[in-house]
Amino acid sequence: MKASNSAVQTTVFSILFSISLVHLFNDAIQSVIPAIFPILRDSLKLSFAQIGWIAFTLNVTASLFQPLIGLYTDSKPKPFLLPIGVVFSLLGMIVLAFAADFAQVIFSVVLIGLGSSILHPEASRVAYLAAGPRRGLAQSIFQTGGNIGQALAPIFTALIFVPLGQFGIIWFVIPASIAIMVQIFVARWYREYMSVQVKKPKAEVFVSGKLPASTVSYAISILIMLLFSKFVYTASMSGFYAFYLIEKHALSTAQAQMYIFAMLAAGALGTFVGGPLADRIGRRNAIWFSILGTAPFSLILPFANLFWSMILSVLIGFILLSGFSVIIVYAQELLPGKVGMVSGLFFGISFGLGGIGSVVLGNLADYTSISFVIKLCAYLPLIGLLAAFLPTDAKLKLHPANSEATLASGN
Repeated sequence: MKASNSAVQTTVFSILFSISLVHLFNDAIQSVIPAIFPILRDSLKLSFAQIGWIAFTLNVTASLFQPLIGLYTDSKPKPFLLPIGVVFSLLGMIVLAFAADFAQVIFSVVLIGLGSSILHPEASRVAYLAAGPRRGLAQSIFQTGGNIGQALAPIFTALIFVPLGQFGIIWFVIPASIAIMVQIFVARWYREYMSVQVKKPKAEVFVSGKLPASTVSYAISILIMLLFSKFVYTASMSGFYAFYLIEKHALSTAQAQMYIFAMLAAGALGTFVGGPLADRIGRRNAIWFSILGTAPFSLILPFANLFWSMILSVLIGFILLSGFSVIIVYAQELLPGKVGMVSGLFFGISFGLGGIGSVVLGNLADYTSISFVIKLCAYLPLIGLLAAFLPTDAKLKLHPANSEATLASGN
């Protein structure tokens, strides 16, 4: 598909759904790593400390490299980094399937983390460029694929890794291979897009009232605090809420995992809805709703019975995860012309906060109790009150409106 002059002015759904599919495969691969920890521990005789280092390595690799890659590609866009990133993930899964010791597992997750680091900033840039006037919708389509991939990880574990063991990971070579072919298609569109755009005169339209650097800085700081509340709370739910249900309601591990799956599946739907909703009601309002709107349900959840726990898990997942794609678009509009760097920074921060949050909450649970951790984390969505101090959407539009050619070329 060629990026004609008309195409780049409209929403290119074929590209958006393509990168969403690859995002699904990527995040499924990444989410399977912690899901198979019990299997790796048995097959390789790993200690809990080694399991912790595997999780730390995966998150830190994905967190550190994303903003660096995004910053580099802002100035020098590289369309064919897209399939190369998936090649790293494919190699990581092959190494993991055959890994015979802890060092080989670490090497495999470094490869997978690098693949994810390349995918997120570059694919997020493609979503921005293919969005046309629907940036919220475009980022939601891209992000929904990732959320679906995360939600599928428990299903893959039950259906593939429990019966087949560690070597069952080799089956992920198939979706990774498909993802490489899809990324080649996307990279060709991306390259053609840039060739069309650089032929156009660069037209930056400045209007009065550009946001001062101090305003941009504190807005970014608020967004990071909102990410902290969102991803540390998500880490508490995905990593520890199942233990809380087992302890409080005597559920089996499989039964408790269904509550986590319900939250993540509802989150995938919320992500898809969040972008279009933000396009209608405004980015700041949607961000405020996605985090602060979670608070009433998160505060009730630790005291709910099993029936209401399921209902509340669905509501929390839907509302909380509806806002991440909106935060990305809002930040991109705060720093126009830095799409890759912003995307890499915010995806990197989300991975980093999730990993650090899991370590801190795990240690806190050892010193106190799972019940204490879940009740404490229930207050995190109240940080959403900070969204009131973000610049309004109207103020964002006072920024220079960078031309598509400028965004594509990184100048």
